[in-house]
Formats: sequence, C-alpha cells, structure tokens
Amino acid sequence: MLVWDVAVSAMPYVRCNGADLYYEERGSGRPIVLLHGVMAGLGLFDRQVSDLSGEYRAVALDFRGHGRSEKTELGHTIAGYARDLSAFLDRLDLEDVVVVGWSMGALVSWEYVDRFGTDRIRALVDVDMEASRFQWADYDHGITDLDGIRETLALAQRDPWSLAERATEQVFKEPPDDETRRLLFDEVSRTPAPVKSTILFDALTVDYREVLPEIDVPMLVCAGADEKRGTVAAARHVADLVPDATFELFEESGHCPFLEEPERFDRVLRRFVDGL
Repeated sequence: MLVWDVAVSAMPYVRCNGADLYYEERGSGRPIVLLHGVMAGLGLFDRQVSDLSGEYRAVALDFRGHGRSEKTELGHTIAGYARDLSAFLDRLDLEDVVVVGWSMGALVSWEYVDRFGTDRIRALVDVDMEASRFQWADYDHGITDLDGIRETLALAQRDPWSLAERATEQVFKEPPDDETRRLLFDEVSRTPAPVKSTILFDALTVDYREVLPEIDVPMLVCAGADEKRGTVAAARHVADLVPDATFELFEESGHCPFLEEPERFDRVLRRFVDGL
C-alpha cells in the first residue's frame, strides 16, 4: 500500500534551478499540486488549498517571476517552468501526484510530462486550456495571431494595469466581486513587466497537439461555457487528443471555474481524484 508523508500547514521557499520558489501546502494524503496561469499566482487557489487539505496534501506553487517567488531575469519559458516543476517535485519528494494546471499551468504540466515522463504523476487536470493559443493554419482553436501577440506584449510594457483589466474582463463570465478583483490585481501586480512580456510570448505560441496523444495518465479537462476568451470546442479538442480523458463543462464559468463555481469545481476534482 502506498503511504504518503504527512504534511503540515507551511509557507516556505524551496531552491529550484537557481531560483527561490514560494509555495504553500496543507493537509496529508495524495498530493495535489496546483499550478496557476500566466501573470497570476497561487493566491488564486486559496480556497482549493484550504478545502482540499482535509483529504489530500494540497500544494500550490508560484512560478519564478510570479507571486512571491524570486524575480529572476532568466528562465521564463514554459520549458523553464517545467524544469522548475521537476526540481520542485524532487525537492519535496512528491510521488503519485495529481497536477492541476489552470491556463498556462496546464501547458507547464504537459511540458513536464513531455520532458520527464509520468513516473511521479498519477493524473493531470486541465482547467480551461487549449492545445495551443496560436492561430496556426491547420488549427481551428487558436485565440490570437501575430498582431494580437504584438498588441498584448506592447500593452504589458506600456500599461500593465490595462492589460490586467482586459484579462479580468475576458476570463470571467460575470464581472467578479470586489474581493476577487482585488485578489486578481494583487497577484498580477507581483509579476514584473519584463517577465510578463517574456512568458506571454512563449505561452501564446507553444503547441501541444503532438504531446497530448502521448500522455499516458488520466486527465480531467474542465471548461467554462462562456466563450469571451476561448471556446468549449477548444477544450473538447484537448480531451479528444488525450487517450484517457474526462470532460466536464462548467455552465456558469468563463476561464476560472475554480473561482466562479468553486464548490462544484472542488466536488468534481474530488470525484476525479477519488476515482483514480
């Protein structure tokens, strides 16, 4: 029988590939590692870390350059973050892990599997992320082209607060309450403009259509029904590409079902994890 180490509530740093990465964890049991989106931070997972800790070891990580992690000059690519994730799992000696990746966090989880395999991974959860965000000629689900990328990167340098406001308008089905808006802006403000520009370019141009069919662990794909940012079809396409995938639609959500429908999201996640 597999036995997991007991973890207590903690808010430490761990050194990974030359960067001090901030993380929080609570609880004991099967590890669930929560990975945030671009320009965001682990603070958006406060409810999940708290709610899941009664049954699992809930761990949330700030990528380098984000949240409370070290603001390094180098390493801000999806591949770099995947290498950091590998070092993080090694340093915490985490095994049999369920990795929950929201938006860019899902890209990092797929890159990790492509580079390092699934020896430490029991399952993956994709929270509203498509196989690629770019409008490739042979791909129907992209959300941006070169002009859109140029506009986004320019805004990150010229007016990052407007970029944060635009992102807020796009990712929620309904306007968020003041508390959620403050939380989002607090997290986004922690990511320096040079980091924003660098990781945004990579996140908007990577393509995992060839990686997803090779994933050999179960995946839960969660999609918000609101399509201001992306489409349900794009998320279903991910589920279609992964050999062992389950699809769950959140009718009252946009890009952030864990914030917009937190009770249902946690219930769906528990059901998936308990069924592994």
